[in-house]
Amino acid sequence: MEADDFEGKAEQIAGLILNAQRTIVFTGAGISTESGIPDFRGKDGIWTKVDPEDFTIQRFVSQPEVRKMHWKTVAEGGMVKDAKPNAAHYAVAELEKLGKLDCVVTQNIDNLHQVAGNSSEIVFELHGNVQYVRCLNCHKRFTMAEIVARLAAEEIPECEFCKGMLKPDAVFFGEALPQLVLHEAAKRANQCDLCIVIGSTLVVYPAAYIPLYARDAGARIVIINIGPTPMDSTAAVRIEAKAGETMTRVMYHVRTKMGK
Repeated sequence: MEADDFEGKAEQIAGLILNAQRTIVFTGAGISTESGIPDFRGKDGIWTKVDPEDFTIQRFVSQPEVRKMHWKTVAEGGMVKDAKPNAAHYAVAELEKLGKLDCVVTQNIDNLHQVAGNSSEIVFELHGNVQYVRCLNCHKRFTMAEIVARLAAEEIPECEFCKGMLKPDAVFFGEALPQLVLHEAAKRANQCDLCIVIGSTLVVYPAAYIPLYARDAGARIVIINIGPTPMDSTAAVRIEAKAGETMTRVMYHVRTKMGK
């Protein structure tokens, strides 16, 4: 993309943000790869290195060896060890601080939006959050740090309250998405007038319905992604560039237009 074209589109997105009454941001793996978290579905993604079947809820529940493998991975730091928010995460957090963000709907499980400064109450995690652990029996939720502290003594930790099976609080294959979260995200999408897609190919459903709901409700769509998406032809602005550099320039123009 030519530099002038890129800057013009960044300024155009800033104008859409300032004119919108309700903006939602929809994020996928492409925002977190810039924090060093590997993509799951890319040509060098996680699924090319491990057996996806080991990430099904059926195998996790039925096979102790699979559970042991998962907790060993967690004990070694997991896939998000040392990951920190990047410029795109901080830009989305700044939108909230400026009063220009209704919510974030994310496919990511890394907790980086909250670490960057977004309020947990407006971050809707469609695929869960790997920084937490949930008991499959009593449904009590623990922080991952609590459970990691026990892994030196327990290969397969159990719930300390009911002795039930513990599982990282991310959605495994074969599990339904959290219905209350999905319902609230869909409601916000139907009420927004601007949806900014950052780092998603929009091919993973039902998560990818969220921008479609926004579009069908009359919202303008912005897509910031490396690689095509099925919604490119209907986007008001489409930028083929990295999330961090794009959102940095967008927020520069937002602040400039707001006189900040």
